[in-house]
Amino acid sequence: MSPDALNSFFSLCIGFAIAGALASGYQAFVKRPAGFGLLQQGIVARAFAAVPFLVFAAPFIIMRNTLRGRRIERRRFEFVMMATVIAGFWSLMSGTCVVMTLQAVGLLV
Repeated sequence: MSPDALNSFFSLCIGFAIAGALASGYQAFVKRPAGFGLLQQGIVARAFAAVPFLVFAAPFIIMRNTLRGRRIERRRFEFVMMATVIAGFWSLMSGTCVVMTLQAVGLLV
Protein backbone atom coordinates (compact mmCIF):
# COMPACT_ATOMS: atom_id res chain seq x y z
CA MET A 1 0.00 0.00 0.00
CA SER A 2 1.43 3.36 -1.00
CA PRO A 3 1.94 6.13 1.58
CA ASP A 4 -0.70 8.29 -0.12
CA ALA A 5 -3.28 5.52 0.00
CA LEU A 6 -2.48 4.84 3.64
CA ASN A 7 -2.80 8.55 4.45
CA SER A 8 -6.18 8.70 2.70
CA PHE A 9 -7.39 5.62 4.56
CA PHE A 10 -6.24 7.16 7.85
CA SER A 11 -8.09 10.40 7.01
CA LEU A 12 -11.24 8.44 6.15
CA CYS A 13 -11.10 6.57 9.47
CA ILE A 14 -10.42 9.76 11.45
CA GLY A 15 -13.31 11.49 9.68
CA PHE A 16 -15.79 8.76 10.58
CA ALA A 17 -14.44 8.57 14.15
CA ILE A 18 -14.79 12.32 14.69
CA ALA A 19 -18.28 12.28 13.16
CA GLY A 20 -19.38 9.45 15.42
CA ALA A 21 -17.88 11.05 18.51
CA LEU A 22 -19.53 14.41 17.81
CA ALA A 23 -22.95 12.92 17.07
CA SER A 24 -22.81 10.61 20.09
CA GLY A 25 -21.65 13.42 22.35
CA TYR A 26 -24.47 15.63 21.11
CA GLN A 27 -27.00 12.86 21.73
CA ALA A 28 -25.66 12.26 25.25
CA PHE A 29 -25.78 15.98 26.02
CA VAL A 30 -29.26 16.90 24.72
CA LYS A 31 -30.95 13.47 24.86
CA ARG A 32 -31.95 13.41 21.18
CA PRO A 33 -30.07 12.44 18.03
CA ALA A 34 -28.34 15.07 15.93
CA GLY A 35 -29.79 15.77 12.51
CA PHE A 36 -29.87 18.29 9.71
CA GLY A 37 -32.98 19.83 11.31
CA LEU A 38 -30.57 21.84 13.47
CA LEU A 39 -30.26 24.21 10.53
CA GLN A 40 -34.00 24.95 10.59
CA GLN A 41 -34.18 26.29 14.14
CA GLY A 42 -35.87 29.64 14.56
CA ILE A 43 -32.94 31.52 16.09
CA VAL A 44 -30.45 32.51 13.42
CA ALA A 45 -27.44 32.44 15.76
CA ARG A 46 -28.23 28.88 16.88
CA ALA A 47 -28.62 27.65 13.30
CA PHE A 48 -25.41 29.44 12.33
CA ALA A 49 -23.55 27.78 15.22
CA ALA A 50 -24.82 24.36 14.07
CA VAL A 51 -23.01 24.61 10.72
CA PRO A 52 -19.47 23.75 11.96
CA PHE A 53 -20.90 20.91 14.05
CA LEU A 54 -22.79 19.48 11.07
CA VAL A 55 -19.79 19.82 8.77
CA PHE A 56 -17.90 17.28 10.87
CA ALA A 57 -20.84 15.17 12.13
CA ALA A 58 -22.56 14.77 8.74
CA PRO A 59 -21.01 11.42 7.68
CA PHE A 60 -22.39 9.74 10.80
CA ILE A 61 -25.81 11.37 10.36
CA ILE A 62 -25.99 10.40 6.68
CA MET A 63 -25.08 6.77 7.40
CA ARG A 64 -27.45 6.53 10.37
CA ASN A 65 -30.35 7.90 8.33
CA THR A 66 -29.48 5.71 5.35
CA LEU A 67 -29.29 2.48 7.33
CA ARG A 68 -32.53 3.28 9.16
CA GLY A 69 -34.19 4.08 5.84
CA ARG A 70 -33.00 0.80 4.36
CA ARG A 71 -34.37 -1.18 7.28
CA ILE A 72 -37.64 0.70 7.86
CA GLU A 73 -38.59 2.03 4.41
CA ARG A 74 -36.97 -0.76 2.35
CA ARG A 75 -34.95 1.69 0.27
CA ARG A 76 -33.23 0.33 -2.80
CA PHE A 77 -29.62 -0.83 -2.74
CA GLU A 78 -28.56 1.84 -5.25
CA PHE A 79 -29.75 4.62 -2.94
CA VAL A 80 -27.90 3.11 0.01
CA MET A 81 -24.73 2.71 -2.05
CA MET A 82 -24.85 6.32 -3.28
CA ALA A 83 -25.39 7.63 0.26
CA THR A 84 -22.46 5.51 1.48
CA VAL A 85 -20.19 6.96 -1.21
CA ILE A 86 -21.27 10.51 -0.32
CA ALA A 87 -20.73 9.91 3.40
CA GLY A 88 -17.35 8.31 2.69
CA PHE A 89 -16.19 11.22 0.55
CA TRP A 90 -17.45 13.71 3.14
CA SER A 91 -15.63 11.76 5.86
CA LEU A 92 -12.44 11.74 3.80
CA MET A 93 -12.56 15.51 3.39
CA SER A 94 -13.37 16.28 7.03
CA GLY A 95 -10.77 13.73 8.17
CA THR A 96 -8.18 15.37 5.93
CA CYS A 97 -9.01 18.71 7.55
CA VAL A 98 -8.57 17.22 11.03
CA VAL A 99 -5.29 15.50 10.10
CA MET A 100 -3.91 18.70 8.55
CA THR A 101 -4.88 20.63 11.68
CA LEU A 102 -3.15 18.07 13.89
CA GLN A 103 -0.05 18.26 11.71
CA ALA A 104 -0.06 22.07 11.84
CA VAL A 105 -0.30 22.03 15.65
CA GLY A 106 2.50 19.46 15.84
CA LEU A 107 0.53 16.61 17.40
CA LEU A 108 0.89 14.42 14.32
CA VAL A 109 4.02 13.95 12.26
